[in-house]
Amino acid sequence: MTEIKATNITWHEGHVGREERAALLKQKGATLWFTGLSGSGKSTLAFTLEHALVQSGRLAYVLDGDNIRHGLNKNLGFSAEDREENIRRIGEVAKLFADCNVITMTSFISPYRKDRDAVRALHEAAQLPFIEIYLATPIETCEQRDPKGLYKKARAGEIKNFTGIDDPYEIPLKPELTIDTTNTTPQQATVQILEFLEKHKIIY
Repeated sequence: MTEIKATNITWHEGHVGREERAALLKQKGATLWFTGLSGSGKSTLAFTLEHALVQSGRLAYVLDGDNIRHGLNKNLGFSAEDREENIRRIGEVAKLFADCNVITMTSFISPYRKDRDAVRALHEAAQLPFIEIYLATPIETCEQRDPKGLYKKARAGEIKNFTGIDDPYEIPLKPELTIDTTNTTPQQATVQILEFLEKHKIIY
């Protein structure tokens, strides 16, 4: 983890506890970490789930990879070092959202296992649920969809360090959920995730 460079800083505890916010919102905060190749369905599923949660009276929010790179992480590229920093930052933001008892969905390729594990450890240290959802959609399906035309550009050599083509994707070893969106609709996957959240008393 990145070391703190600032000096003369002190952590301040607020007067409102996590339990009070949970009682107010009738839900527990959690981070649902969607990971998988470009085109695997991460954003589509995350936004479908967000809509379903809000429609049922839950407070939920999506932190989407492309959207975050328009603001918070606009100074980062796609080198291994920048990818690591990208995930570190969003992991910290997701932890803050979860601590606020928001059900937080993150949609990031996050190709490196050690980076995802670091975010998991961050949540575990704060006693916050971290739910890794691996979209195990095969690269053939992702490339066939190619919604942004990125695979075509990567194959043509126009994009470097593209995950699945000339940069690796490290499959999660023990994700909480594995979903292949080849034959599973976003709505079907949303139902599956909602059942998981109810079973683990994230929503009640």
